[in-house]
Amino acid sequence: MNTELQHFDLVVIGAGSGGVRSARMAASQGKKVAIIENRYLGGTCVNVGCVPKKMFVYASEYREKMEEAKGFGIEGQINSFHWPTLRNNKTNEITRLNGIYANLLTGPSATIFNGTGSLVDKNTVRIQLSDAGEGEESTQDITAESILIATGSWPFKPEVPGAEHAITSNEVFSLDDDDFPKRALVVGAGYIAVEFAGIFNGLGTETTLACRKGLVLRGFDEDIRVFVQDQMKDKGVKIRPETEIERIEKQADGSLLVFYTNNEQQEVDLVMYATGRRPMTDGLNLEALGIDLNSNTTIKVNDFFQTSVPSVYALGDVIGTPQLTPVALAQGMKFLAHMYHGDTVPMNYDNIPTAVFCQPNIGTVGPTEDECTAKGIDFDVYESNFKPLKHTISGMGERTLMKMIVNKADNKVLAVHMVGHDAGETIQGFAVAITAGATKADFDATIGIHPTSAEEFVTMRSPRF
Repeated sequence: MNTELQHFDLVVIGAGSGGVRSARMAASQGKKVAIIENRYLGGTCVNVGCVPKKMFVYASEYREKMEEAKGFGIEGQINSFHWPTLRNNKTNEITRLNGIYANLLTGPSATIFNGTGSLVDKNTVRIQLSDAGEGEESTQDITAESILIATGSWPFKPEVPGAEHAITSNEVFSLDDDDFPKRALVVGAGYIAVEFAGIFNGLGTETTLACRKGLVLRGFDEDIRVFVQDQMKDKGVKIRPETEIERIEKQADGSLLVFYTNNEQQEVDLVMYATGRRPMTDGLNLEALGIDLNSNTTIKVNDFFQTSVPSVYALGDVIGTPQLTPVALAQGMKFLAHMYHGDTVPMNYDNIPTAVFCQPNIGTVGPTEDECTAKGIDFDVYESNFKPLKHTISGMGERTLMKMIVNKADNKVLAVHMVGHDAGETIQGFAVAITAGATKADFDATIGIHPTSAEEFVTMRSPRF
């Protein structure tokens, strides 16, 4: 083992969104920084999450666009879908982004260690080096004034017999040339499950979504959940509500026979579990240092990401806050502001805008009706459910839903929820208005852009009764 210890101001374990942001910004401010990563720079979002998923969403929309075109006098057809082309072009772009992330770190002189980090004590990290050559030391210890854990989360599969034959969102992006399914079963009801059900369906796969409860997207506004589920069905996704898998058997021809707990069976080519993610804390040696965990095994931190060991911090998915890249990025900036610039204002998790890239998209910011009711808020709801202008010509059945929740006490707009084309793009702007404290009167006084769907948010005049 190397006995010459390098000392750093900050050592970051994990090079995902939050880890990279923290490391590169600290380095750019003159701190001596090391970052440790054993897989790929950029973490889940860049490699097996947001970025490649959005590329697949784009691909899945072309089949429907060809159907829409007929109403406008444009005749065309999808001749084929070549999975290796999509997969390889995606991989090439991710490789390019990996290089950009490396430059973001090395540019301000952060040191990158390719390996797995674990805590030895409150100021020492041991690295199991991934790139040690023959005859070289396989481990290296480094020390730091502060250690930041940003190891993220990892998808898991339930302990169902035959689950080893199923994949998760990690593997779906790199299926072999002949493995893109003609029949797919997606298990789950969260945004990853809903998005991939839409992706498979749009790319021509006969797609089933199995949900343990009756509705998809727990935690979203109830009207949004019902509306999206109906739209998914209309587009061809077969939804099996209140369904659980008993076991999965691989057959001689490579297909999978799924046995449900209600005694029904289904034969598919691929089963994808999207049933949740767990914090990546294995091997960090947290218990030996006495670092406290929450009941769900996420790392317990204070308002400024400090663990029960004062020199050790943690942020991102591993602490159980919303599993969103922009949240991890914001946490990284807040962590640095507190550590090095005396910031004493806790991070605000209210009104985090988010999108679900199902078809049609969901964009949302602010609380749901149920959340407002639970807080005892007296509110009005403004709502519009309509067929967008494009589909009056295309002949497609897709509709758009828009909702606004307004506090009666002060007329402030509390939330804006939307299901429709490019809902995420639309809601980002309205999130600024809500963060700024805009009232319904401010929305009413704003001139709409015509003809757009977004103008509905500034023309809603009568509350729902």
